[in-house]
Amino acid sequence: MLRNSLLAALTLPLFCTSSQTPIDLSIPDGPVRNIAIIGAGAAGSSAAYHLSQYASMAGITTNITVFERSSYVGGRSTTVHAWDDPLEPVELGASIFVKVNHILMDAVQRFNLTVATPDLGLAKAAEEEEEGDYVGIWNGREFVFRGDDELGWWDTLKMLWKYGLAPIRTRRLMSQTVGQFLKMYEEPHFPWRSLTDKAMELGLVRPMAMTGEAFLKENGVGGLFADEVVQASTRVNYAQNLPLINGLITMVCMATDGAKSVPGGNWRIFSSFLSATPNLSTRLNTAVSALTKESDSTYTVIPKTASGQTLAPEHYDTVILAAPYHQSNVTLTPPPHTEPADLAFVTLHVTLLASPHRLSPSFFALNADDGPVPSVVLTTLPPDVRPDDRQFPGPAGFFSISTLRRATNPHTGRREYLYKIFSPQPADDAWLARLFDLPQGVTDDDVSWIYRKVWQSYPYESPRVSFDDVCLDGCEGGDGGAAGGLWYTGGIEGFISTMETSALMGRNVAKLVVDGWAKGKESRGDSAGAAADASEGVKEL
Repeated sequence: MLRNSLLAALTLPLFCTSSQTPIDLSIPDGPVRNIAIIGAGAAGSSAAYHLSQYASMAGITTNITVFERSSYVGGRSTTVHAWDDPLEPVELGASIFVKVNHILMDAVQRFNLTVATPDLGLAKAAEEEEEGDYVGIWNGREFVFRGDDELGWWDTLKMLWKYGLAPIRTRRLMSQTVGQFLKMYEEPHFPWRSLTDKAMELGLVRPMAMTGEAFLKENGVGGLFADEVVQASTRVNYAQNLPLINGLITMVCMATDGAKSVPGGNWRIFSSFLSATPNLSTRLNTAVSALTKESDSTYTVIPKTASGQTLAPEHYDTVILAAPYHQSNVTLTPPPHTEPADLAFVTLHVTLLASPHRLSPSFFALNADDGPVPSVVLTTLPPDVRPDDRQFPGPAGFFSISTLRRATNPHTGRREYLYKIFSPQPADDAWLARLFDLPQGVTDDDVSWIYRKVWQSYPYESPRVSFDDVCLDGCEGGDGGAAGGLWYTGGIEGFISTMETSALMGRNVAKLVVDGWAKGKESRGDSAGAAADASEGVKEL
């Protein structure tokens, strides 16, 4: 989603170069490890790829099975096709990543994927440039800011003229806060067994324990810039208002530089992770209904088809649950030592549509002298309105409207605009008729294609100081973790919910799993133990 254009996170290339495979420091020794990963989104695909890479470096052979209950890889990163035309893909989920998202940036280089400036209604062919190709922030009554032709908040004189030093102070605070977070990718902080302890160690508890509004005020940023610009960013990225969202997420929302996307869909990054993983089977349209821990610390997995048919039990040494626990509908026997928190997720309505019409000035209370409606409309709240619940939309009634690009309707040959709307309620035909000023209502000629999706998109990122365990059962015991374990990536959702951070947690779990195996080999005196130790000395270039 557009939120990922404003999110950060981070790491150096994991292995020697983006085009090289890991150096195999030992001859594979001992039994093959059989791993089940539940979920083929950012976390699950990253866990599969990095686990295979780390295991190879430690001289351990793996067989990995990825179960995915949907029909595609990518989780909340997926595309649909305007007018059912495969030449017109439109991101339905996670749309954008930025230059500090180093796992994703390294992946597109490693897998030779093309990257491009994403569709934001701001990058058109010269012959199609139009008035209104800029960002506006609307509070439901008026446009409080009209920006330039990029989504960067930092370098325009207009910003400094209206908001004084607040943009500079916010950027400095963002750099400091995100800089602490970046350390999670580096030794000695990586890998971590407790996200709660790591947040405390890196000084991230302070911004997480207070609202974004309070954190900004504590650091000398408040007033109009916070209420208008920063809140517009938290609303478009997380559909949440500044007085309720936490300070760390607020800073992450302001990390805007270098937005990129993969043409055809960012899901291709996660598909490439899986394609590059040897000895891997991806089982689409196959959920996991139950996990049972056996006496030898292995796990019995009960799969089922999309139609609900229960399949034969399967046995695995290690299981990674790479989906939110309470949304996975997996029965665990015995129950986990500590059950993950039941996070409340935002219900976000996404509406994609094609129309020959531009957004109506009358919808935004613009006069003829006010100029055209901006092609990207972000929203904030009026100064006299305070949110009374976590997803309070305010008078604007929606979170953002983006004119993605112009495209040719393959059925009529007509050039039309592709739009993307985020809202807390469905964008029904009556609302669309007002948006495009269609007194007679919406016809097929007015909206030639429409696609609606309701996402449980990301958690309410309220202030908090503790997070779910990485290990749900067995990971700490028995042969240094070599005998089994049930691992969990979903704790990162309540910390920072992005494509990049989910990929980071997948990588983190992968490293912990292989470290446990390597310690088990060493404790048994395996000849490969020394090689496993040597693999610890491999440094990133």
